[in-house]
Amino acid sequence: MNLNGGYKTYSHAVCDQSNFDTFEHVSITSREEIMEIPPFNPENSNEFVVDACGLQCPGPILKLYNKVKEIETGDVVTVKATDFGFTSDVAAWASRTGNKLLSVGSDNGVITAKIQKGLEKKKDESKAVISQDKTMVIFSGDLDKALAGFIIANGAASMGHQVTMFFTFWGLNILRKDDPPKVKKTLIEKMFGFMMPRGSKKLTLSKMHMAGMGTAMIKGIMKKKNVNSLEELIQSALDNGVRIQACQMSMDLMGIQRDELIDGIETVGVATFIDASDDSNATIFI
Repeated sequence: MNLNGGYKTYSHAVCDQSNFDTFEHVSITSREEIMEIPPFNPENSNEFVVDACGLQCPGPILKLYNKVKEIETGDVVTVKATDFGFTSDVAAWASRTGNKLLSVGSDNGVITAKIQKGLEKKKDESKAVISQDKTMVIFSGDLDKALAGFIIANGAASMGHQVTMFFTFWGLNILRKDDPPKVKKTLIEKMFGFMMPRGSKKLTLSKMHMAGMGTAMIKGIMKKKNVNSLEELIQSALDNGVRIQACQMSMDLMGIQRDELIDGIETVGVATFIDASDDSNATIFI
């Protein structure tokens, strides 16, 4: 008995395919061979424990990243976390950074992952190397958008990517000092400075600000849930090598001077950002 459509399906399955030779000259190598990660041997490896319980993203990954930088190849780190997103994050992080995820599991709400530090990938000089750098344009001065930007930046930095953040127009307010030194300004520049939020602590939500109640509530929830404050995320980004750049043209337009901005940032023109963008594989606009 021949079912309707049965012969057509059969003929497609047995006929010659147009792409039969696609993988003819490709050798597939296991990930362990590429990474050259030594086999896990508890007797020859030092073990370390990182307690990231209570921390929210990107806290657990950042703690793991900083610990792995301190240990030797072949050593093992056991991380405990309560952020459920860490289960998928740790697998992606290990895959991208050349480390080996030995195990991951959850018990009573605590996620435990074991990671063995591996060697860096060997670059194949015969193949074009695709950059993993990231660039970000921070145009908004809203608290929620600033948090999103710095969470992404810290996460990318923890995976070994070079991150460049270019702050322009309203985004410059994120970088203003809470108590800047007195600088000479024109009347218009003083008016701009008065009307704009001074520093990260003065930012408001883009939605549901509710005359300050919504912003206060979200900050209270962040503290209760152990989510890093924006100030902590900014400092973490600087500590992890994120390049924070302020647009000089926007500073001139808005009457913001270099002494009014936090330490550790660069004042640049657009060509400097474009140069970094050309060397990256993704540009994010916030």
